[in-house]
Amino acid sequence: MNRVILLSLISFAFCVSPSAGQSILNVSGEWSEFRGPTGQGHAAGKLPTEWAPEKNITWRTEIPGTGWSSPVIVADRVYLTTAVPTSEDEKPDQSLRALCVDAHSGEIIWNVEVFHEDGDKAPRIHPKNSHASPTPIVEAGKVYVHFGHLGTACLNTKDGSIVWAVQELAYKPTHGNGGSPVIVDDKLIFSIDGVDRQEVVALDKSTGKIAWETERGTKEGVKPFSFCTSLVIEVDGQRQLISPGSGVVMALDPTTGDEIWRVDYGKGYSVVPRPVYANGLLYICTGYDRSTMIAIRPEGTGDLTESNVEFTVEKGVPYNPSLVAVDDAVYMVSDNGVLSCLDGETGDLRWKERIGGNFSASPIYANGLVYLLDEAGLTTVFKPGEQFEEVAENDLEERSLASFGIDGNAILLRTEKALYRIETN
Repeated sequence: MNRVILLSLISFAFCVSPSAGQSILNVSGEWSEFRGPTGQGHAAGKLPTEWAPEKNITWRTEIPGTGWSSPVIVADRVYLTTAVPTSEDEKPDQSLRALCVDAHSGEIIWNVEVFHEDGDKAPRIHPKNSHASPTPIVEAGKVYVHFGHLGTACLNTKDGSIVWAVQELAYKPTHGNGGSPVIVDDKLIFSIDGVDRQEVVALDKSTGKIAWETERGTKEGVKPFSFCTSLVIEVDGQRQLISPGSGVVMALDPTTGDEIWRVDYGKGYSVVPRPVYANGLLYICTGYDRSTMIAIRPEGTGDLTESNVEFTVEKGVPYNPSLVAVDDAVYMVSDNGVLSCLDGETGDLRWKERIGGNFSASPIYANGLVYLLDEAGLTTVFKPGEQFEEVAENDLEERSLASFGIDGNAILLRTEKALYRIETN
């Protein structure tokens, strides 16, 4: 390997992997999936700390329709999905679309319909959800878009032409769609957590055909719907696909779908936060009605509920935002704006701070700082450490539930109406 490239990859790995126990890296370092190349919200760029509607905004591009999928960026192109109503009816049909935006100019390069949703048959969605909430994933000239029970498709990144599209994995959702897909080798993997069907599914990423399906085995009495994105980690040389759902988190062999281990966490449901792996532990949020965070040592096989849960945290745990780990600490912001710093090895609370606002987006860590985006478009930037140290507050004054995308030293931030590129000018 070219020595310069090798040194760059090593440098990137140190930037995004500050603690022992991490997910498997996308070695390109590009923000190609939900929460970036590690899947855990770590970025290597030197991001801006100050912006406003008229400050450090390189461009703002109006995005048609509504969608809360987060932007992903590969090779100077930004990809996202949206749902565009086709009429003014009370329950209009929706054109489910994928878009490609030039990362430098903000120009929409292509905008294609992937699926069409019948408004009369569409289930009711939660006010904080959309018909286009799962985040795309990009690899090797292909962008994979997922619309939950409405279907999954593979498109060419060049022009948006559809390579394959499948709608055979229908199920009955509650509150709409959520979890995003991941790629492992030749497979595209996502969760199905509906009222009538709870399983993890792998598609052949070249054809869209089902490679394997693994049922969750959700217990009776547990509300079955959830919206989580899986995380791929490696433990003792074995890859594990970590997939939380209602009442249980499973570790699967991503090649075969065979279950490696599971941990039962009772009646938790509507699980949203993506898992985080650091300090040799998996941090899992258990969802509603009262979210707890459990730290699991992901070693062994079978039911690890009694043996491998290292600690449990019950206060300040989010329902929607994912966590972020920095060094030996884990930071979490609750949906109602309480920020907590935990000891990553024991779960002990080091400090907490009420920063206000309501939160759905997941935080990022970059250039020694953590960025928190609230639902009103206000980003709080703070320096992680032994106490809360605010660096800046930046208000775009537009509603936002999507998580950040990162392109080098720039932030891609999606609001209800537009996509912004934010960088120091």
